[in-house]
Amino acid sequence: MFSSNLPTWVSSNPSNSTKNHLFFQFNPNPFLQFSNRLPPKSLSRSPSPFTRIHCGLRELRKRIETVKSTQKITEAMKLVAAAKVRRAQEAVINGRPFTEALVEFLFTINDSLQCEDVDCPLTVVRPVKKVALVVITGDRGLCGSFNSAVIKKTESRISELKGLGLDYTVISVGKKGNSYFRRKDDVLVDRFVEGGGFPTAKEAQMVADDVFSLFVSEEVDKVELVYTKFVSLVKSDPVIRTLLPLSVKGEVFDVNGNCVDAVEDELFMLTTKGGKLVVERDKVKVEGGGISPLMQFEQDPVQILDAMMPLYLNSQILRALQESLASELAARMNAMSNATDNAIELRKDLSIVYNRERQAKITSEILEIVAGAEALT
Repeated sequence: MFSSNLPTWVSSNPSNSTKNHLFFQFNPNPFLQFSNRLPPKSLSRSPSPFTRIHCGLRELRKRIETVKSTQKITEAMKLVAAAKVRRAQEAVINGRPFTEALVEFLFTINDSLQCEDVDCPLTVVRPVKKVALVVITGDRGLCGSFNSAVIKKTESRISELKGLGLDYTVISVGKKGNSYFRRKDDVLVDRFVEGGGFPTAKEAQMVADDVFSLFVSEEVDKVELVYTKFVSLVKSDPVIRTLLPLSVKGEVFDVNGNCVDAVEDELFMLTTKGGKLVVERDKVKVEGGGISPLMQFEQDPVQILDAMMPLYLNSQILRALQESLASELAARMNAMSNATDNAIELRKDLSIVYNRERQAKITSEILEIVAGAEALT
C-alpha cells in the first residue's frame, strides 16, 4: 500500500527493497545512494563553512553548550573590564595636568640654573655608557597584543642599544614581563617588581627608589620608560620616554625625537543605550603656560630642585603605571568583545550543523521505515 506514495527511485521489487534496507543499516546517510537521481537544484549548493565539522549529534550538543558557557565568561569579563576602565581612565586624565605642569616647572628651574655652578645629581648629563629600561607590562593576559607590543618595543630598543655598543639593564614591572624576562637568559634584569591592582604612589616609589640609586651611583647614565600610552578605548601606543637625566629643552622625547607629551586628550564616557555599551567623547584640552620671569624663589633654586626631583620621579612612574593599566583594561575589553562576537557566530554555525545532522538522521530513519514496510509487502 506504500508503493503508490514511494518516489520513482525506490523500487517496488522486494529484492531491491531488501538491498536498500541493508544499505540503510550500514550507511547512515541515505542521500549518498540516490544523489545521482535527485534534482540538480538540491545538490547545487555553495561551499559551506560547516563542512569541516565532523562529529555526532551528542558531540555537537556538547560543543554548543561549551561555546555557550564560554560566551557567558567572555561577556562577563568584558563588563568587568568596562567597569574598571572608567576609573583607570579618570586617573590618567586627572593626573596628566599635574605631571605636565611639574615637568615644565622643573625644566624651567633647571634651564635657569644652567649658567650657575649647580650640583644636582639627577640633572647631570654625562656620556651614556649604560641605559636602564623600566619596562611596564600587565599582570594578566586575555588582552590581545597589549603585552606583546610592549615586549617587542623593548626588544627593539635593546637591539638598538647593542648596535650602538651600549650596555643596558632592565627593571621589569608586571607579572607578564617578569615571566618573559625570566626565560630570557641573554637579557640583563636588575629587578623584578610585581604589580597589584590599581597603581599607587607606594608602588611607584619602589621603582623610583631603584631608579634613583642606579642613576646616582652612576651605574647607569640614562633611564628610559617603556610603557603603553593610553590614547583611547580602541587605541594605545607603546612608547619610550626618557626619565633621567632632565633635558634642558623642557620637553620629553622618545628615541625617535618625537615629543610624547599629550597636548589634547579625549575623555571617553561609557554609557548604555538599548542595553548595549555606548561611548561618548568629550574633548579635554591641556593648556600649558610658562613661568613668569618676575617670579622670585624664597629658597635657593638648588634646594627646590633637590626637594622636587623625588616627586618628579614618583609622578612620572605613577603616570606610566596608570596609562599602562588603562590601556590594558581597554585592550581586554576589546578582546573580550571580539571573543563574545566570535562565540556567538560559532554557536550559530554549530546550531546550523546540528540541525542539518538531525534532519538527515530523521530522514534516514523515515526512509528505513518505508523501505522495511515495502520489503514486508
